[in-house]
Amino acid sequence: MKKTKLLFGIGLLGLAGAILVAADHIDAPSSMGTSADIADFYGFEPSEGSDNTVFVVDLQSNVLPDLAYGSFDEMVLTEINIDTDGDLVEDLVIQAIPRDGKMYFFGPVKPTKTGLDSQVMVSSPLGSVEISGTTAIKATTANGATLFAGPRQDSFFFDFFQFNAVIGGMAPGGFKTADEAVDTFEGKNTMSIVVEVPNTLLGTPTGANALQLPVYKTWVTTNKKQ
Repeated sequence: MKKTKLLFGIGLLGLAGAILVAADHIDAPSSMGTSADIADFYGFEPSEGSDNTVFVVDLQSNVLPDLAYGSFDEMVLTEINIDTDGDLVEDLVIQAIPRDGKMYFFGPVKPTKTGLDSQVMVSSPLGSVEISGTTAIKATTANGATLFAGPRQDSFFFDFFQFNAVIGGMAPGGFKTADEAVDTFEGKNTMSIVVEVPNTLLGTPTGANALQLPVYKTWVTTNKKQ
C-alpha cells in the first residue's frame, strides 16, 4: 500500500488531560460544515486506575438522525497527536482513515512528519473495524486495542441560538437558565471515531492536570488529501 501525503490540517482542537473535554462545534473557519469539521475530542481512562486510555473524536456535528448513517470522507485523515516529552510537538500519532466501509487505524507510532502535514503510517497498522450503522460494531486488535467508527448521539449540551443572541447584543436578559435553555444538539448525531489503547503503547505520561493526575498531552487534527 502506497503512503499517501496529506497536506493542510484543516481542523484543529487541543486537549491536555486524561479526563478533560474540549469542544468546537461548527466554528472552525476552514473546515466548518465539512466532513473534516471536528466537533469534540475526549481523552479519558475507561475506569479509575485503568491501564488503558480512550480517545474519542467526533466529526460533523448537527448530523440529523435520518442522515446519520452516511459514510466518512475517504479523503480525510483523522490524526490523534500525542506529546510524550512536554514540548507540544507530537511524538506519537494514532491515525484513522476510511476505505470501502471500514475504518483503518495506524499507530501509535512516531510520525515521519509533524505539524500540519501528515503521511499515512501504513507500515504501522493498528487494526480496522467495519463502520457502524444502526448497530454498533467494535473490533479488538491482537495488542489489546478496541476500535469503533460510526454515528453516535451528540453529547454536547449547548443553546447555540441563545449564545449567538447574547454575543450579538440581541438578548438583554443574557443566558437562559438550565430549565429554559434549548439544547440545539438534541436529537443530532456526530460521526465518531473511538480507539481504546493500552498505556504501554503510549509510554509514560509526562504532564499533570489540575488535580495533579498524570496525563498525556494530546490534540487531534483532520487532514485532507491534496
